[in-house]
Amino acid sequence: MTSTPTALRGLAPARECLANGVTLIVKPTATQPAVTINATVSAGSLCDPRGAEGTAHLLSRLLDRGAGTRRGEEVADFLDLRGVSPSITVSRQTTSVTCDCLAEDAEAVLALVGEMLRTPTCAEGDVQVCRSQVLTGLRQDEESPAARALDAIMPLLYGQDHPYGRPPRGLPATLDLIDRSRLLELHAAHFAPRRLTVVLVGSISVSAAVAATTRAFGTWDVRAVPHVGTDLSPLSPPPSPPANRRRVIPMPAKSQADIVYGFTTIARSDPAFYAYWVMNNVLGQYGIGGRIGRSVREKQGLAYYAGSVFEAGHTAGTLLVRAGVNGDNVDRALESIEHEVMALARDGATDEEVARAKRYLLGALPRSLETNAGIARFLQTAQEFDLGLDHDRALLELVDAVTVDAVGEAARRTLVPAQAAVAIAGPYEAS
Repeated sequence: MTSTPTALRGLAPARECLANGVTLIVKPTATQPAVTINATVSAGSLCDPRGAEGTAHLLSRLLDRGAGTRRGEEVADFLDLRGVSPSITVSRQTTSVTCDCLAEDAEAVLALVGEMLRTPTCAEGDVQVCRSQVLTGLRQDEESPAARALDAIMPLLYGQDHPYGRPPRGLPATLDLIDRSRLLELHAAHFAPRRLTVVLVGSISVSAAVAATTRAFGTWDVRAVPHVGTDLSPLSPPPSPPANRRRVIPMPAKSQADIVYGFTTIARSDPAFYAYWVMNNVLGQYGIGGRIGRSVREKQGLAYYAGSVFEAGHTAGTLLVRAGVNGDNVDRALESIEHEVMALARDGATDEEVARAKRYLLGALPRSLETNAGIARFLQTAQEFDLGLDHDRALLELVDAVTVDAVGEAARRTLVPAQAAVAIAGPYEAS
């Protein structure tokens, strides 16, 4: 029997499902004697009770400060001894624990990750410490024009009543209401084995990965988790945009003003996703920032940075044009941004721009899969959005199939200045 070359097989990971619903994805690699662990639960800030925004974020800060029978100091000593520094992140949809370890330590580290996700201690003293840390971060962001503008754009785009319009890290008033009981209630209601995906990439066999994951998570009893609230209901779309959504946050002591000019777009499941991906690259990502960067920064010298970011999730996501400018240049920069937005929507992209963007995006894929951590992130995303185990191969064809007309349609569909929201923070006052 002849083997298929790796380049033709793609990543070709293995996927297993434990009896209690935990999903395991394994990609053995032989590049180094190490393993990346990425364990992600489908529970994020969207699970926050109304009026207690910041609960999921605060819980994520506590996962490595005591778990199971281990106190916070014991967890820290265990990790330090093995040179492991876990990254714990929470988004609107997920909570993730990611770490790199030596292959010989993989099973022991995975067992600790299991305790973090299954049985966080949330000791009262640690809750107070972590709450203070989050509050300090919020106060620091109050002095950052970039953070203020970015925080302001989401309620402008989605409204205060939509989950995406609420602050994922909470506010000082909501954080004060979050105690240990609220944290454990959220965990009990939303952390469940059938909502967990474990991705293991590195020097580990599929059989060893299955055995280690079963030992770490196999006894997590699905019956112990309430049925109510264990599956996030589909998100409602953002409301119809009112005209001229705009907020100015004067910060006269600052030297730079930050602009966020944004639109709601599409969900990740929309077949037009790849056309949007290419369109955004043309608008504000390619080279020094696409059309936005060339116009606002390079040609006119109005901005310290300028570009755009496109994110599509489980509901209509965002396309945000961002720029940092001198306060005296805010109006001119906004005019230039709107000019480029309108031109792309009116005229579409050129053949050369689309070809160049596609080359860039396709060329970036192999680089993103050069490390175990990069592969783990890619596989976790593919699992979250049900893109298939062969998504690394399918992605090449999907991007290559994007046409100039599809990019133009994506721009016309979304880049409508009357539907834009604008947030400005810094040494600027609305005229």
